[in-house]
Amino acid sequence: MNRRFGEEGRQLSYGTYLKVPELLQLQHRLSSEHDELLFIVAHQVYELWFKVVLFELEAARDRIDADDVFFARHHLHRVCVVEKILVEQIEVLETMSPQDFLAFRSKLAPASGFQSVQFREIEFLSGLKEPRYVARLEASPEELSRLRRRLDEPSLDDAFRALIKRRGAPSLVEIFRDRERFGDLFDLCEGLLNHDETFAHWRARHVLMVERQIGSKTGTGGSSGAEYLRSTLGKRFYPELWEVRSQL
Repeated sequence: MNRRFGEEGRQLSYGTYLKVPELLQLQHRLSSEHDELLFIVAHQVYELWFKVVLFELEAARDRIDADDVFFARHHLHRVCVVEKILVEQIEVLETMSPQDFLAFRSKLAPASGFQSVQFREIEFLSGLKEPRYVARLEASPEELSRLRRRLDEPSLDDAFRALIKRRGAPSLVEIFRDRERFGDLFDLCEGLLNHDETFAHWRARHVLMVERQIGSKTGTGGSSGAEYLRSTLGKRFYPELWEVRSQL
């Protein structure tokens, strides 16, 4: 008797593989407001995508360490595509009116997106290491340990600099001016910049959403809200890759 692929034993299903029943039990509203479910799901999805971004950034860093620029670019491209989804997802959150959000916002305090450990991990792993955030985060011992490890371990920026050194330490200007000789390094520069730029787009889009929802109100975590977020818009993972444009 011929069996179709995957039918032997039939011990696995879509739901059991993806843990769908467990996943659907993780949304617990603190109010009876209709839009709170959307808010919870959207932010849980953000954290799931952050997990993928971290996984791919680690892979890109390790490929750079192994002088495998082709696959490093592949992982960076995937990161960029995921980050575009993060930007687009904001439009779903903006289907909430300010009144809809304010109806349950007070229940969230003192929780805040500022406390996202994976968000900080992305910054640290990309190359933007700011130790002061570790002390300010309300996180579990395991999460704080992860953040400290990210501070101590090489970042993508460190891996890129080490790769350039192994290639004879050409300057960024040389790489950009001689693409025939340094074509793979140039492509990697552009991949890193795409990651940097797309993440910056997410920051900017997030600020607009916050301003649309709460105006100039303070954040639930005690920050100045949109004012604080606007102060982060100038952050760049790879400032030298932006500055080299002025030198060409």
